[in-house]
Amino acid sequence: MSKPRTRHRFRKLHGILLLDKPSGPSSNQVLQKVRHLFRAEKAGHTGALDPLATGLLPVCFGEATKIAGHLLGASKAYETVARLGITTDSDDAEGQVLRERPLPALSDADIRAALARLTGRIRQVPPIYSALKRGGEPLYAKARRGEIIDLEARQVDVHAFSLLAATPATLRLAVECGSGTYVRSLVRDLGELLGCGAHVAELRRLWVEPFREPRMWTLAELQALAEQGGEAALDACLLPIEAGMVAWPKVQLDALQARRLGQGQRLEGGFATCAEVLVCDMKGRALGIAQTDETGSLRGRRLFSWAAVTGSVDDNGLEMDK
Repeated sequence: MSKPRTRHRFRKLHGILLLDKPSGPSSNQVLQKVRHLFRAEKAGHTGALDPLATGLLPVCFGEATKIAGHLLGASKAYETVARLGITTDSDDAEGQVLRERPLPALSDADIRAALARLTGRIRQVPPIYSALKRGGEPLYAKARRGEIIDLEARQVDVHAFSLLAATPATLRLAVECGSGTYVRSLVRDLGELLGCGAHVAELRRLWVEPFREPRMWTLAELQALAEQGGEAALDACLLPIEAGMVAWPKVQLDALQARRLGQGQRLEGGFATCAEVLVCDMKGRALGIAQTDETGSLRGRRLFSWAAVTGSVDDNGLEMDK
């Protein structure tokens, strides 16, 4: 007789976890593991990493999901290993080999000249095996069915693309780029410029703005904390929502202003004009995202659930019993 399934009792939890994603599972698979470990009612990540990739995957719990889109659009940094001489249909080591070519004798000057051509504001064709959607369906689903996919180049920003080390068959590279840039596409295009083709053999995300020097947590570390210290130990790993918005212009509101804004009212005049801002209470706790208009008035855009209710959360951003 099979054992009854254990039902998880999820809880309201707000904050940001800097997860060190392992190679193998998808970002969504890792997200669901973490969500169940923390027993969080609501969770989302801020930009998927390929199954092959490792490194920083910010996970937003609860009200922090309201800023996930802003973290998704932030600059990011990666370290990758390009395998020369082989192109694949997915532009990484998990794909099917399309073509093999002899390895040319490349000098550092040759490599750096090619890297320079892929630095700055460039046009890039995304991989056909990607989460980009067409007709409401991810491209990878169409590609797996063997459909012919014709993609147009998109404009992306590559802030830095540099050589760290080289062997006759591999290049270790550092990338800093803006939102929407695919490292797999950069490596693919680099291989073509070098005349031999290339694909991503390894990929690790190092940081995502504003988390430049992240203390990342592995799944094994989190599991050990859960077993040894329970929810309190896990919650201590979370960053407050404010940590994801440190570079935002801030507007501080008193209790009456915060309540009015949270009730959907516009606050008249006196604020900086035409700017998206982080609104905070008098203690500096984030209340949400608001927008000022040309008259200097302030209106809420994505406010957190506690914005209109003083004392609805504790100092850690965890919702208190009412």
